[in-house]
Amino acid sequence: MDFQPFILPIALLLTITFLLLKKSLPNTQTTQTTKITLPEPPGALPIIGHLHLLGGPAPVARTLGAMADAYGPTFTLQLGAHRALVVSSWQSIKECFTTNDRAFATRPNMATGKYLGYENASFALSPYGPYWRHIRKMATLELLTPRRLDGLAHIRASEIGLFVKHLYYSIANDVPNKAIALSTWVEHLTFNIIIGKLAGKRYPYARDEDKDYRFKEAIKKALHLSGVFVLSDAIPCLEWLDIGGYIKEMKDTSKVIDDVLEDWVRERAENRGGNDDAGDFEGSDFLDAMFSAIPENETVHGYTRSTVIKATMMILIMTGSESTAETLIWALSLLLNSPRVLREAQREMDSTVGRARWAQESDIKDLPYLQSVVKETLRLYPPGPLSGPREAAHDCWVGGAHVPRGTRLVVNLWKMLRDPEVWSGPDEFRPERFVEEQHRDTNFKGQCFEYIPFSSGRRMCPGMGFGMRVVQLALARLVQGFDLSTADGESVDMGEGLGLALPKLKPLEVVLEPRLGKEMLEMLNGPWPDGPIRLVQKKTGLGPFISSPFKSGLFRLGPFSPLGLARCDESHSTSAGERASPRRHHAPRGLAFLHPSNSLVLMVAKEFRNVLKE
Repeated sequence: MDFQPFILPIALLLTITFLLLKKSLPNTQTTQTTKITLPEPPGALPIIGHLHLLGGPAPVARTLGAMADAYGPTFTLQLGAHRALVVSSWQSIKECFTTNDRAFATRPNMATGKYLGYENASFALSPYGPYWRHIRKMATLELLTPRRLDGLAHIRASEIGLFVKHLYYSIANDVPNKAIALSTWVEHLTFNIIIGKLAGKRYPYARDEDKDYRFKEAIKKALHLSGVFVLSDAIPCLEWLDIGGYIKEMKDTSKVIDDVLEDWVRERAENRGGNDDAGDFEGSDFLDAMFSAIPENETVHGYTRSTVIKATMMILIMTGSESTAETLIWALSLLLNSPRVLREAQREMDSTVGRARWAQESDIKDLPYLQSVVKETLRLYPPGPLSGPREAAHDCWVGGAHVPRGTRLVVNLWKMLRDPEVWSGPDEFRPERFVEEQHRDTNFKGQCFEYIPFSSGRRMCPGMGFGMRVVQLALARLVQGFDLSTADGESVDMGEGLGLALPKLKPLEVVLEPRLGKEMLEMLNGPWPDGPIRLVQKKTGLGPFISSPFKSGLFRLGPFSPLGLARCDESHSTSAGERASPRRHHAPRGLAFLHPSNSLVLMVAKEFRNVLKE
């Protein structure tokens, strides 16, 4: 969380005010005392408590880590009007996320959820209760299931393929040995993948000052605002002052984002034409799945269908785009600073996959060293160095200490993942530790509490499967396709910025040298999956029922796309497979293209027209 420099002068002003008020008021102190059960750092000021100690250029996770070194892995802070419990040992974290998981399942009411999260309709920000359980269930059982993620694998393959092609052409047309701003490319890649899975959308790499570009910039602004410190979160009575102007910025940013999301929802509703079954198969995008999961005109615990869908899309874009991009950027930075590790990863790639084809998602399981590189990156730079704030719904006990209701829980994952009692050389980048016997079976699914980069318990990140698929395949393609170096031969600056996902302070610039021949570009995966995909979702004609994966695939292939067409007897739908090839001459042939109006036009063989008419 970004604590801005205005905290100190405000602290002094509030302290003076407090002392004057205390002097003028009668003494109402009682003889009752409260037993202090946990250590607390000195230096707390009246009204603001320890807030002023969390400022400065260092990420808050590092500041809290230094406090843990001084006062122990479990201690308390006074953050304005709220008491906070800070834990950074895996034993205490395990107790919080198992024995006390129900007690710490709720979120405090904060400005981010109110102004950016559609009044806490975003399930990652909403308090624990019936609404959260309903939407969390939809996210885990309808949107982020392995089957649906596998059904949308063509989007990942397509975008990563285009990403690699763009990099090849960029360096081919530029000055040799010139560094490119890889951070920008990676951020655009992950953004396109998540909006492709959500709504079948994608934005071009070229910058364009249009509504789409403003939307992308607004998402970045929302991510920044989610990580800043809003004083009224600690001292609620000061919200009306909006010190720092962050609440106004949140409102303005939310309006820009909502305008685009509203267009997406309205457009999809019109295209579906009331068809509530269009999102029932695994190849449909998240937007179709949400339309099918939430009946029309139904409210979900007080929120309209449209609000729930927009809030869910927004939080998935924010978390799925930035954290995935930052993990990939950190992994590349670590490899650049560790040439030995990079060579070993390339050696594994060459021996397992070879140089005659591109790595596929199915190859990842056979690349243990590459997986270890990703695991070690997540250990050193977890997507959320501090897990999202939680609040004790009732009194509980942690490490034998009493934790009153209303206490806020701060889990320092960054500190825990560098515990020298668990990890030898905790600050070293050494992927081999996950190949060795001690940590060979360690995974990030929330049960190995020494290693939970995605947190654990009820509030564990539900999108880790999505993020890992993207990071592993993109990293595999980059390691396989390019030699990486820095322009001046110097080490990459590993300074950490301020934000939710611990971003790199300085953008990553890399010199890329192709390792594979140019002919390999033609072998990059297109947008179609290995098997057929559904073209029409119901027997009622093409019109509003063209499947989102199909339209998304056409958009990525270009304006004209040859197809192999076949009838699907199940529900009398039609399906389209990969691009037509000599191997598929038995299938009726057709040509599909996108009209400038974004309407789909099909030109099909005569023997297939009767199927489309049914």
